[in-house]
Amino acid sequence: STMRVQGVSSARSSTPAVGRRGGCFRSSHRAHTVVAARGPAPPRARKAGEDTASLVDVEWIANVKAAAETAFATLPSLASSSASADAPAAAEQAALTSKVREATQVLEANLVERETEVRLMLLAALCGEHLLLLGPPGTAKSLLARRLSSLTGGSYFERLLTRFSVPEELFGPLSLAGLERGVYVREVEGYLPTAEVAFVDEIFKANSAILNALLTLLNERLFDNGSAREKVPLLCLVGASNEMPESEELDALYDRFLLRRHVRQLTPAGLRSFSTLAMNGSTLGEFVPSSNPLTLEEFAACRDKAVASVRVPDSVIDLLCDLREFLQDKCEPPVYVSDRRFGRCITFLQVAAYASGADEVSEYDCLLLEHVLGNRQGDEEKVAQYVLESISADPGLMKAELSFLGSFGRACMTVAEEATDGAKRAENLEELRAETAALVDALSKRRVALKATLDGEFPSMRASAWFSATAIASASQVLAPAMQENLTKVEMLLQEVLLLAEALKTESDAKPGLLEKLMPRRAKQYAKGVATP
Repeated sequence: STMRVQGVSSARSSTPAVGRRGGCFRSSHRAHTVVAARGPAPPRARKAGEDTASLVDVEWIANVKAAAETAFATLPSLASSSASADAPAAAEQAALTSKVREATQVLEANLVERETEVRLMLLAALCGEHLLLLGPPGTAKSLLARRLSSLTGGSYFERLLTRFSVPEELFGPLSLAGLERGVYVREVEGYLPTAEVAFVDEIFKANSAILNALLTLLNERLFDNGSAREKVPLLCLVGASNEMPESEELDALYDRFLLRRHVRQLTPAGLRSFSTLAMNGSTLGEFVPSSNPLTLEEFAACRDKAVASVRVPDSVIDLLCDLREFLQDKCEPPVYVSDRRFGRCITFLQVAAYASGADEVSEYDCLLLEHVLGNRQGDEEKVAQYVLESISADPGLMKAELSFLGSFGRACMTVAEEATDGAKRAENLEELRAETAALVDALSKRRVALKATLDGEFPSMRASAWFSATAIASASQVLAPAMQENLTKVEMLLQEVLLLAEALKTESDAKPGLLEKLMPRRAKQYAKGVATP
C-alpha cells in the first residue's frame, strides 16, 4: 500500500509545470495511472457446468455429422436391375427389338443422311400410322417407301397426283360388269384399297373428288365401294410433297399424317459419301433387302401388344399436357394440336417404347414428338427445346427441398417443446422420421438415376431403337451440363436430409436450438419462409 502511494506521489512530483496547469490533463493522467496500477480486469465468472454443456453440444453435433457422412457413403450408387415378371412376354419383346434394329440396318443400306427418315418410316408402320415427307425433289422420298414395301413383302401401290388426277387413278376404274347390273362399284385390285404399303407423291394436289374417300381410307382403313364399306389392309402410306398445303380443305388430310418430316438435301460431308456410293454403282439398281426380319403380321400386331404392356407414367402425361398448352397458348404463332393427335401421341410413344424393349414410356421418348407435333417448318425445334428443358428442369428437386424445409422446421419446434405431452411428442417424432426416410429414399433413387444417366452417356436414348447417333449427341450436349448441376444439388440436399434423419435418431440428447446450430442456413430459410433451389 505504501509503495502504491509513493509511486503516485513520485509521478506527481515529476510532472512538468506546464502539465499541471490543465485540469483535464491532470485528471486523465491520474485516471490512467490508477488503472495501470490496478492491472487488467478479472475474467467473467462462468456458470457452473457451462463448459461441460457446451462441450456436450459440440460433441453431439460432431457425432450427428459423422453418422450422416457414413450413411451417405453407404448409399447405393448403381441402379439395381429387376427381372421381368412375365419372362415369355419379355423374351418376345426382346426378339422384336432385335428385329427392329436389324430392319433399320437393312433399310439404311447405301443411304446417306437418311437415318432419321428410315426410323420414322419404320416406326410409323409399327404404329399403323402414316408418314409425310416434305422436301425438294430428288431427296429419296419415294425410294424410302419402296424399301419399306420390299422389307415387308406386302403389296405396294405408288402414284403421282396432279391437279387433274381423277379418283380412278387411286381407287380403280368402275366395273363395267357392275354397271350392266346397275351396281356402281370399282375394280380395286392392284389399286390403293388393296395395298399394304403405298406411296402417293404430291399428295396435296388431291382434289375434292379424291379427298373424301382418301380421308376415310387413311383414318378408318375403310373404303366405300358402291353401297358396301370394305376394310382395307393398308399398313402405312408415305405421302410426299414439295410444299406445305395451302388451302384449308387440305387441313384434314394434313392432320391424317401423324409423323411429319422435312427432308433436306445432303450436307457437303454427306455429298462426299454419296459420291463414293455412286462411283461404286451402289445407287443404281433395284433394292433387294438382305433379310426380311419383320413380317406383316408382326407389324400389324405391334400396336395392340404395346398398348397392353407399356405403362405411361404421370410424369410423361404431365409433360404432354404442358407441352400442348405451351404450343397452343404460349407460342407465336400458336401451334394447334387436335384432340385426336394428342391421343395418338400416347399410343405412338407406347409403340416406340415397346419396340425398344421397355415396359414404360420414358421422358426421353417424348423427344420423338418433334416429328409429331407441329404444323409449320420450325415448329419441331420448339417441341424439341421444350422437351429438353422439361427433362433437365427436374421439378421434383424443388418439391423435395420444400418438403425437407417443412420437416426441418417442425423438427426444431418439436425438440423445443419440452413441456409437450410425451405421447404427442413421440408421435410427432415418429412422423418426422418417416418423412425423412421417404425423402432419403426418393433422393437416393434420383441420385442413382442421374449418375447412371451421366456415367452411361444417356443410356435410355442409346437403348432406344429410334435415336440415331447424331440425335443422341445433339440431345446430350444440351442435357449433360444441366443434369450435372442437378446431381450436385441432389447430393447436397440428400446430405442435409441425412443430417436431420440422424439427429432425429438421437433427439433425446438434443436440446432446444441444437438443430438450428446443426443447419444454420436452413434455420434462417425456415424463419423467412423461403426455400432456395
